[in-house]
Amino acid sequence: MKYFEIVFLQEAFDFLKNIDEKHAEKILYNIRKAQVSKDPKLFKKLNAEIWEFRTLIDRNQYRLLGFWDKSSMNTRVVVTTGVLKKSSQVPESEINKAIRIRSAYFN
Repeated sequence: MKYFEIVFLQEAFDFLKNIDEKHAEKILYNIRKAQVSKDPKLFKKLNAEIWEFRTLIDRNQYRLLGFWDKSSMNTRVVVTTGVLKKSSQVPESEINKAIRIRSAYFN
């Protein structure tokens, strides 16, 4: 059973298109896994509004940021952006960007 559907916004889709194909495939695999499990290693809350899909590949820490949309019959996670982390935390600018996209999405 899937806990949620996935919607990729253009920026997240472009991020996946522009990284190594095998890395993108692994990220998508982990997202599908997160849809059917409640594993914080794959999908974790960053703040009150933004969540992250987490994938580690060859020391590369990929994060796709998104938010919940429960406004329709099917619960969805809307994926806004992607980032290759270079430090232990997701850059605040990326979180703020996801928050802005979330606000625009619901307006």
